[in-house]
Amino acid sequence: MGPLELINHLVNLLAPALVLGPFVDLAARAGLVPGSRRRRWWLQWLLNIAAGAAVLVAGFILTGQDGKMITYLALILVIATVQWLSGRGWRAS
Repeated sequence: MGPLELINHLVNLLAPALVLGPFVDLAARAGLVPGSRRRRWWLQWLLNIAAGAAVLVAGFILTGQDGKMITYLALILVIATVQWLSGRGWRAS
């Protein structure tokens, strides 16, 4: 496998995290979660994407293949949890 093919495979592996991470933050900032506009957008995106990438890599290692639905379920739960924790969701009223 050449370097371009390796980059293509890595981007395709991490694509769900690269899309879902910013999307969750944008949805929160659109008014779904009070107090979410106070944080820096790029930091929240970085946290969401990093957490999602870790889940996708762990799912690939544990299951032996990419694209398992359990990995995508874990991806959604982890990114939502990171968003909730960083926004101090337990304090929201």
